[in-house]
Amino acid sequence: MNMNRLGRTNIDVSEFCLGSMTWGTQNTAEEAHDQIDRALDAGINFIDTAEMYPVNPVSAETIGRTERIIGLWFERDMRRGDVVLATKHSGEGMAAVRDGAPISSDTIAETVEGSLRRLKTDYIDLYQFHWPNRGSYMFRKNWAYDPSGQLMLDTQNHMEDALGALQDEVKRGTIRAFGLSNESAWGTTKWLEVADRVGGPRVASIQNEYSLLCRLYDTDLAEMSLHEEVPLLAFSPLAAGLLTGKYQNGAVPAKSRMSLSADLGGRKTDRAFTAVDAYLEIARKHGLDPTQMALAWCKTRPFMGSIIFGSTTMEQLEVCLGAIDLELDDAVITDIDAAHRQHPMPY
Repeated sequence: MNMNRLGRTNIDVSEFCLGSMTWGTQNTAEEAHDQIDRALDAGINFIDTAEMYPVNPVSAETIGRTERIIGLWFERDMRRGDVVLATKHSGEGMAAVRDGAPISSDTIAETVEGSLRRLKTDYIDLYQFHWPNRGSYMFRKNWAYDPSGQLMLDTQNHMEDALGALQDEVKRGTIRAFGLSNESAWGTTKWLEVADRVGGPRVASIQNEYSLLCRLYDTDLAEMSLHEEVPLLAFSPLAAGLLTGKYQNGAVPAKSRMSLSADLGGRKTDRAFTAVDAYLEIARKHGLDPTQMALAWCKTRPFMGSIIFGSTTMEQLEVCLGAIDLELDDAVITDIDAAHRQHPMPY
């Protein structure tokens, strides 16, 4: 398993990261623990979670359940040192968490403590803000995104306030590094500027959606990642399962994500299915599994820190693990590039 440095920290993470957002709704604790065991056996050292998990659906009754499941695994196996653990602080508008309060110095300490308690650990390796207070163009909001109502002074004051609280956590030893999620190039560079000016942990990574079907990151964020040493942690690299091909021709497998979220968070469009057909044909042409091809392609991107994938069955997990040693040749990359030009941003 290849390892990548997490920004300018001294933390090395595996090229693939085990996602956990279904643990507690679609997966039992026992199934989650089996996934962790198998992923670690395969060389993965990185697990990503969030205080609001599990999803499908998010509810007040299940908030924190995924972290508790991971905590039970730590308690059972006593292997905390074998895992780089990432979790996230929910942002403004999530009514089921702190009544939708925005991220601030008033929420950070209590939220860190809550995660530590559920995770049964003394420290979090990577503590991420799930989305920015000012809003985000992620999750299909890019089509109508309008930042004109943002106030620069409010944003700057918030960043200074939050970084001060995060630095207190670093001093306490409760977090090792700080990351962003669902952020923009401008937002990330502002966080970096504020950290340089007033102190606080420097942004180590950014976790945004990225796949063959969702390549917003390829433009300004890619340049920022490389020059500022803020690697991408790619979530939904299989486009919520679309790139596996399991939803083609109207199929909705039982217990699949589409059976729980009919539009796959806005990803289900006619153009998406047409694009998936093109990528499935490339996989057939080159004798590749489409899931493994999609994951292996993410490895080729120069800004990639780690690729976060999730599975609801061990069979799915085994397929995904098959991408660890898969290297795509130039002919495959050329065909993928051509398909992307024909089917850019299909949702």
